Amino acid sequence: MVGIVGYGSYLPRYRIKVEEIAHQWGRDANVVKRGLMLQEKTVPGMDEDTITISVEAAKNALRRAGIDPIEIGSVYVGSESHPYAVKPSGTVVAEALGIVPDVHVADFEFACKAGTEAMFVAYSQVKAGVVKYALAIGADTSQGAPGDALEFSASAGGSAFIFGEGNVVAEVLETYSYTTDTPDFWRREGAFYPLHGGRFTGEPAYFKHVLGAGSTILKKSGYKASDFAYAIFHMPNGKFPLTAGKELGFTKEQLEPGWIVPLMGNTYSGSSPTGFSATLDVAKPDELIFLVSFGSGAGSDAFIFKVTQRIDEVRDKADKLKGMLEGKRFYLDYGQYAKYRGKIIMAEH
Repeated sequence: MVGIVGYGSYLPRYRIKVEEIAHQWGRDANVVKRGLMLQEKTVPGMDEDTITISVEAAKNALRRAGIDPIEIGSVYVGSESHPYAVKPSGTVVAEALGIVPDVHVADFEFACKAGTEAMFVAYSQVKAGVVKYALAIGADTSQGAPGDALEFSASAGGSAFIFGEGNVVAEVLETYSYTTDTPDFWRREGAFYPLHGGRFTGEPAYFKHVLGAGSTILKKSGYKASDFAYAIFHMPNGKFPLTAGKELGFTKEQLEPGWIVPLMGNTYSGSSPTGFSATLDVAKPDELIFLVSFGSGAGSDAFIFKVTQRIDEVRDKADKLKGMLEGKRFYLDYGQYAKYRGKIIMAEH
């Protein structure tokens, strides 16, 4: 039995409301809310980045796993906003967690599916017997250009999963990946903000890959949508996952636990993993969970998990995601937000 032995998430407490961004650019906040189904988004503090978010999420995963960090043989950090262009995030994370020096480390990039990319490799290494435990993280402090639609949803947060054999809280039953070269979203070296081809965002990008991965893994596994207690899809907004889920035969109720994430902003590499983390917080033993990510460029990773009896033993050993979403928050105005995100470039004298 190979699967997840520990999981955890972290979300910043700083937030900015949709109304604040909309007011700045003369947009109708109600129209934005209806279109994106967003209320507010997380904003990283001035001392937070992908590395600090990864460390906090991984600490929660370790609390639930109950293992010695030194037993982890691989650390993989998936992100589209690594702090360094040349220097890995994973080495700092591994050092902070006490995993070094006998560990394989790598950073992953694949837009918003970098997190599930790390999960797939971590799972595969454990399944192959290369390592006893492998840590996979999806974390980001995503950027959206001022006034761009992405500014409403490009948020911050992350989730971590420790894969192992035996004593798992969620067993991996099936995996599948669907990938093509579809240039819907990109950021060149040195560019501060990503660009996107808006007309490609839905079709042929998101829906082609999510539905392609989702329908194929159902065929491979022999399961049907009604067999699952929960389903999670990548959440660039609130509408896309609901539409994809309906197309594959899932109900809104099946998406509900993970779907709380879009309400707080969501365009980052931990989006679908964080929805998965929220679902593990409420899932019961023997329930099946369906997970499909999406990364622009483009591709989707699909997983089928079966929750085990151990979930009830570990769930309360770390903070749950809903508490992070609804707990103490600090709201920023647009000027503070621009300062926190480095959107104001000071001229040199």
